[in-house]
This record gives sequence, structure tokens and C-alpha cells, in this order.
Amino acid sequence: MPDPGRGGNAATAGVSGRPLRRTPCVGVCSTTYGDLVCRGCKRFSHEIVGWNAYSEDQRERIWSRLNTLLTDSVRAHLEVVDEDKLRSVATRLKLHNAADLPAEVLAFRTMRTRAVPLEALGLHPRHVGHSAGDTARAIDTEFYVRSRAHYEASFKTPT
Repeated sequence: MPDPGRGGNAATAGVSGRPLRRTPCVGVCSTTYGDLVCRGCKRFSHEIVGWNAYSEDQRERIWSRLNTLLTDSVRAHLEVVDEDKLRSVATRLKLHNAADLPAEVLAFRTMRTRAVPLEALGLHPRHVGHSAGDTARAIDTEFYVRSRAHYEASFKTPT
């Protein structure tokens, strides 16, 4: 699946074919409490359990799905109006692989890293009056809802 906003696959950095990070885990796992979709990384519980045994192709497919769902979630709440400004701030903040991430994914990661006004990041909220924190929370909620919907459409069997 193509990477929205940047050339190549959303799960890889440049032409190296290596994942942007070893794992999507963000250290906030809710699957230990019974969630079928993690509220932290948005992977399915069986993907978390099986991650270390997955092939690179399987991992890339998961990364691609996560990046696509996150990109769509960001686009529902934000517009990237100055990508150069966003990438400059992300580079100053030393975000890992800032140059290789899709702009929307980078926007979300930057917003979660520091409380910076959206305008200073080259971003414009689609909902007037929302702060960067409000927008980041709304995006995270949207990302989770989309991930759950994807899980239910893929794995829920009719009774």
C-alpha cells in the first residue's frame, strides 16, 4: 500500500526496506486488560503476541495499516499547511526518522512529543478553537475508533 504524502511504503524508511522502529509499541498496552485492540499502539492483541515471530512482510503490512489509519485520522482533524516548518521543528526535537515519515504521522508524533502551538508546526486545525493537546487527543481517539472498526470488519464473525 503506498505511503500517503511521501514516496514508498509507509512502513519503511527510504529504500532500505527496514521498519521505522522495531515495533509500533508505545509502552501503553491495554491488551493486558482484555482489549482486542491496544489503546496505545492500535495493533490487534494477536499481533502484539505474535510480533517477534512475524516475517518482515507481515510486520510491514501491520506498519502500513497503522500508518494509513493514523494518516486518515490526522487528516480528519488537521491540515498540514507548511510541511517544511513541521519537518524543521521535528528535526529540532530530534524525532526519530523525521525526514522519512509521512507528514501526517510526523504531525501527530510531534504534537505528542511537545506542547507546541499548531501554527508553529505548520498545521491548521479543522475544528476551530482546539488546542494542540485537544487535537492530539481527538486524533488518538479517531485512530483507535478506526483501528477497532478495522478489527471488527476483519475478524468479527456473525453469530
